[in-house]
Amino acid sequence: MAQTSRIKTSVLDVAYRHSGPDGAPPVLLLHGFPYDPRGFDEVVTIVNAAGFPTIVPYLRGYGGTHFLSADTLRSGEQAALGHDLLELLDALDIEKAVLAGYDWGGRAACVVSALWPERVAGLVSCAGYNIQDIPNAYKPADPEVEARLWYQYYFHTERGRNGLSQKRRAIARLLWKMWSPSWTFDDPTFERTAASFDNDDFVDVVIHSYRHRFGTVPGDPGYAGVEARLAAQPKIGVPTIVLHGADDGVIPHRSSEAHGKNFSGPYQRRVLPAVGHNPPQEAPQAFAEAVLELCKNM
Repeated sequence: MAQTSRIKTSVLDVAYRHSGPDGAPPVLLLHGFPYDPRGFDEVVTIVNAAGFPTIVPYLRGYGGTHFLSADTLRSGEQAALGHDLLELLDALDIEKAVLAGYDWGGRAACVVSALWPERVAGLVSCAGYNIQDIPNAYKPADPEVEARLWYQYYFHTERGRNGLSQKRRAIARLLWKMWSPSWTFDDPTFERTAASFDNDDFVDVVIHSYRHRFGTVPGDPGYAGVEARLAAQPKIGVPTIVLHGADDGVIPHRSSEAHGKNFSGPYQRRVLPAVGHNPPQEAPQAFAEAVLELCKNM
């Protein structure tokens, strides 16, 4: 049974769920927006049964993870998420691990895999190469793709900030339905995760994330060097399995067909039928199998 513990990094007091046998190399599982670690519950059971421990942190702004200082910018930028993951590995004395994530968590895993590959035994990344090309964010996508990003443009406005603050559960539930049209989830499943959105920093971190990726707000100066490295769109050389739901309602699965060029190491891409944006919860067996395949590298 998973236990929740805490550990401090330079910026955060991180809450994380952990379970599984001692002694084996760990797997870190990383959630996205608007989700939380409970989305990995079934994956954790399978991975632990295969002999590997799991660590599932609450990202900044979610659940029990809190900032150490009131003066720290509540940044949701990709460099911050990646650096948080690197510092978590350091704090837990983890030399090398398999990283597996989706949405924001997949981005953090891609950042660490690209910039600090010596810390990564393997990467499971949902929807492909998740490092944002912020210098080119002003270039429009196809209208069909732009329409799927309505919530991001909404969050660029103060009306959107107020909406997220006052109606965060309703927005999250709507996004779950739109992004995973083939997935039928019940109220208890949603509420187990929605409690994580009550974090006092949730709104600020989310709003900053969606504004920063379009270049409309500055990032945290402390991560400027990391962002500069990410602007070069570095290739990922660690062994990688990309999972993409065929029914993903926000990132069409065809969009990752060309992502192989961003990976220089062993690479596989698997399209999951009747799965949307949340593969670990919609297809836990397929997600866990990808993780365990990469665990052979440890």
